[in-house]
Amino acid sequence: MATGAVGALAEMRGADGVWRGVSGVAELGTTRPVPDGGRFRAGSITKTFVATVVLQLVDEGRLRLDDTVEKWLPGVVPDGHGITLRQLLNHTSGLYDYRRTLPMPPGQEFLANRWRTWTAAELVQRAVAEAPAFEPPGSDYSYSNTGYVLLGQIIEEATGRAYGEEIERRIVRPLRLRGTSLPGTSPRIEGPHPRGYVPIEQGDGTHLVEYTEMNPSVMGAGGEIISTTKDLNRFVAALLDGRLLPGHLLTEMKTPAVAGRDYGLGLAWKDTSCGVRLYGNDGDALAYQAWSFATEDGRRQVTVALTPDFRGDPDDAVDAFLDQAFCD
Repeated sequence: MATGAVGALAEMRGADGVWRGVSGVAELGTTRPVPDGGRFRAGSITKTFVATVVLQLVDEGRLRLDDTVEKWLPGVVPDGHGITLRQLLNHTSGLYDYRRTLPMPPGQEFLANRWRTWTAAELVQRAVAEAPAFEPPGSDYSYSNTGYVLLGQIIEEATGRAYGEEIERRIVRPLRLRGTSLPGTSPRIEGPHPRGYVPIEQGDGTHLVEYTEMNPSVMGAGGEIISTTKDLNRFVAALLDGRLLPGHLLTEMKTPAVAGRDYGLGLAWKDTSCGVRLYGNDGDALAYQAWSFATEDGRRQVTVALTPDFRGDPDDAVDAFLDQAFCD
């Protein structure tokens, strides 16, 4: 909390059972506590769900990692014949990140898009209008939400169902993730949840503006998911213990895109100070930030979520929390 959050919640699971903790408040100007089972926007942890579905389709023979974008989405991406699904998954496509073309806090113009519905096609068009981050595809790493918007479209082409439906059908319902949803264009977070805020420049300075409700289509397949600490721990554990993917595809997920990088196919990793390797992902949904990591055997998991107040960067504090959770 001291590094910059309005409220925070966490769940740790291990051999000694389950621990949940909260801190701060659920809403500025009140003393209302953060609900320990509260829902939040999990941002780019969505990518791990999308990647899992893509790899399930690979396992079924409906997709191949070496399939090109052009094969599934003809004419959508310039030189799409040279970009593979693998490169979309591991951020080596070079495609410009469409989010860099959008207004962001603290500018007032950011709020003008709060309720706007964005289509995947619109977001991709914004990206391909910009020069690639690098060329040729596969030669470097550059994090790009555009790749996952395209993967969402490819899932639909391969299955005849929206990526959100496939995530619900293949992951959410089988794992009984009752607090997890893909809201599409719905602005609400259903059930108990902390309120989220963004910094916006106003006449006398920069102030926090509530941004709990917003149209999440701007994040789409790269970041729209809403979840809970319990559900994310359950998902990451199920992924790592082989309930969702066969071993060879899980190994693909854990293979770095570029030497020295800590990101594979929709899965990230980090090492604690005591040398324990953790797998999972983190997500930034502006008014919400989340981290969900587990040991390789999935037996110990930690998910932390917070509503930032933007006084500082909470990454170091979260890393220290993970160290304490996995090293003590």
